[in-house]
Amino acid sequence: MKAYEIQQFGIENLALTERSEPKVQTNEVLVKFHAASLNYRDLLMVKGVYNPKLKTPLVPFSDGAGEVVATGENVTKWKEGDRVCPIFMQSWIDGNIDFQKAKTTLGGDLDGCLREFGAFDENSLVRIPDHLSYEEAATLPCAAVTAHNALMVSGNIKPDHTILLQGTGGVSIFALQFASVLGCRTIITSSSNEKLQRAKEVGADDLINYKEREDWDKAVLELTEKFGVDQIVEVGGAGTMQKSLNAVKMGGHIAVIGVLAGNGDFDLRSVLMKSVEMQGIFVGSRQMFEDMNRLICQHNLKPVVDKTFAFDEVKEALEYMESGSHFGKIVVRIQ
Repeated sequence: MKAYEIQQFGIENLALTERSEPKVQTNEVLVKFHAASLNYRDLLMVKGVYNPKLKTPLVPFSDGAGEVVATGENVTKWKEGDRVCPIFMQSWIDGNIDFQKAKTTLGGDLDGCLREFGAFDENSLVRIPDHLSYEEAATLPCAAVTAHNALMVSGNIKPDHTILLQGTGGVSIFALQFASVLGCRTIITSSSNEKLQRAKEVGADDLINYKEREDWDKAVLELTEKFGVDQIVEVGGAGTMQKSLNAVKMGGHIAVIGVLAGNGDFDLRSVLMKSVEMQGIFVGSRQMFEDMNRLICQHNLKPVVDKTFAFDEVKEALEYMESGSHFGKIVVRIQ
């Protein structure tokens, strides 16, 4: 089978190779991949930034979707023809995360989805919602589950909440969709007025161009009568944290997800004096994925796919993500 491997770091060094098709063990199923999607983590992994000590060769990309084409003799959950996605963290079925579960990530600790076939334990898969294509479903395992965990599980979202979303990447757009269908007020930031208008079409209520309003935290306070927002999906990291602390209300919630804005300093006194809840989000469990899929089916939600690349255009797909031009998700069609 064809598979991409990280053998040396760098987009230019990503290698298309031939591997033997996996053999299923008694409790495994063989998945024929039809699509994979990109996350910022995947770009950092390929470049050697995420984990410079990464064990290579490794198949990158945590997110994929495909169909079951073979099952081990003890498998009871799946049959040939079932449409499935592997979960991001293969051992995190339910409950809380721990170090053992955290060491079973696809495209990092274990081979990912940028290949034609993969063998997975029957418990480490979820069923694809019927109304989604393989390309759409491939966007769910990391970005969508992260957004769902941030808002529904960690954030305990309520319909009267006001939610602040940073940027228009995969996690932020999924969070926008989830918050919108649940009746929340949404505020979103971007450096592009074109992307802000697209976000409005997806459901955003208030738009802030952070290039035009570098004091976007003050803009948020103006929009909320100085109270601040109930929740923030924080994808910038330390570089944006202080403004997020300024923009969140007393007793509000900040879901800490990304590192897009690089390094920076923030005043811990803001966390104490405003009684802010800050929760790191490392994707989520299979149970969260299944709960999210029920929400997606209930509201007939469809992921926002910005652009789809062919299997031989993976390097171009990574370069496109690196450019920051995308809105929502980038997908690679495998077969």
